[in-house]
Order: sequence, then structure tokens, then C-alpha cells
Amino acid sequence: MYVLPDNLRDKLKEQIGYLAVNSEELLKIIKDKKKIVSVGDQVTYTLLANKVKPIICIIDYKIERKKYSADMKKQIKKYGKTCYKVKNPKGAITGELWSIIKKSYEHNEEQPVRIEVEGEEDLASLAAIQLASDDVTIIYGLPNKGVVIVEASIENKRKVEEVLEEMRE
Repeated sequence: MYVLPDNLRDKLKEQIGYLAVNSEELLKIIKDKKKIVSVGDQVTYTLLANKVKPIICIIDYKIERKKYSADMKKQIKKYGKTCYKVKNPKGAITGELWSIIKKSYEHNEEQPVRIEVEGEEDLASLAAIQLASDDVTIIYGLPNKGVVIVEASIENKRKVEEVLEEMRE
């Protein structure tokens, strides 16, 4: 299990990849990407509304810890041929969430996967980056700033590994 210590909170507010400040910029950057993983409900909804189909989406049915419209939820809920449900507390990555993300990468070639998190999915982007093959792009929201686009490169995985080492329990 990984738990976010207080001293890392500010570090995680710095994005690892590229920060897109609006959906137009996001869509322009990812237009040629074949394998996308979305972390977060707003990011996932934005992609789906623009006909972008992530191979994996990780959601918790909240935006900034608040519920949102039934229409958005309905759109997200119908996405994905496979759905995994997992519990994950705030400020943590459980072994179960880690395993489900890993399993989802192994089985997404046939069909998209939706991972529904009871609790919070905020840190799932770290696991998604670390477990991804180098042809995957991970997208997650950075509250009040925009959307972060991360290529699963060796360099980015190294940055994530440094953070995970400090979180390991």
C-alpha cells in the first residue's frame, strides 16, 4: 500500500507531464494517441464527449469530491465493456487498486475497461503511469489548473517511482 505523506502533497501539485489549460488544447495534443488512460470523472467525460475512447478510465463518480450531474454519470457509466469495482481511501493507493490497474492493462486490447473507485481515485494516475507500456498516454486533472498529459516514458516512470518510494508503507 502507498500512502501520501503530508510533505509530498505540494510536490504532487506539480505535474509530471504537460499541462493543457483547456479541452481544445488537450484534444489537439492527443489527437494521434492510440492508447489513452483517463483518471478522473471530468477528464473521462470530456474525452467521451469528444469521441475519444480511453483504453482504461478510472473514476469515482465525484468531481473535486462533489457529486455531479446525472447525465454526466450516465455517459461515463455506460462506457467500457469491463468494469472493475475497487475500494481505495483518500491519499492512498491500495494493493487492490494497483492490481486492478495492472490487470486492466493486460486485458484492454480486446475492450475498454472502466474502474470504479469507492473512495478516491486521485492518486491512481501514479499507478497508471508506473504500470503502463511506453505507448500509453495517461491524462488526469489538476484542480483549478487544467489537465495533465503524461507519456509513459522511462523518465516519467522514474519520477513516479521516486514519489512512490516516499509513499511506500
